[in-house]
Amino acid sequence: MMPSKSGNLSIGDGTGFVITPAGLPYAGMTAADPVHLGLDGTPAAGAQRQPSSEWRLHAAIYAARPEFGAVVHTHSPRATALACAGRGIPAFHYMVLLAGGPIRCAAHATFGTKALARNCVTALKGRRAVLLANHGVVACAATLEAAVILALEVENLAGQYLDLLAAGLRPVLLKQRDLAEAAAQFAAYGR
Repeated sequence: MMPSKSGNLSIGDGTGFVITPAGLPYAGMTAADPVHLGLDGTPAAGAQRQPSSEWRLHAAIYAARPEFGAVVHTHSPRATALACAGRGIPAFHYMVLLAGGPIRCAAHATFGTKALARNCVTALKGRRAVLLANHGVVACAATLEAAVILALEVENLAGQYLDLLAAGLRPVLLKQRDLAEAAAQFAAYGR
């Protein structure tokens, strides 16, 4: 889902977050490599590496959405393909509810910028996942495990949606009533 050194992830702690470092392939990463930052981007004393260039994106999400304890940003292939077309993922399948509803595509801005962070936070309103135009995916949750699972589900939905489009089929979109009924089912699912 995050080949070599593309994408990044973080875990928030209420006062800041720990984020993957810039430019380090994941296969070579050790427990000492992630960087602890305050929400303003100030690194903790003794930081060994530079934080991911997307630290502003993570900081803005934690500041705007304190319920999130983890943020996963990927360049997963199918979801990124949709993002490069400036398309979100509509409510063609009830599993979009895991993201809070149809998955929006945030307006384009250069990676690592305040503008990208702002666009992402705007698109995340009422959602737990978004696509970033010409860039990739952001998935957020209370825990890192849940954020990774959501990022994988977004990639799965993107693949299904692209398969429909490639086959020349027009996806049937669920109505708000259908989504509300599915959300009620989810409320008791697995309990």
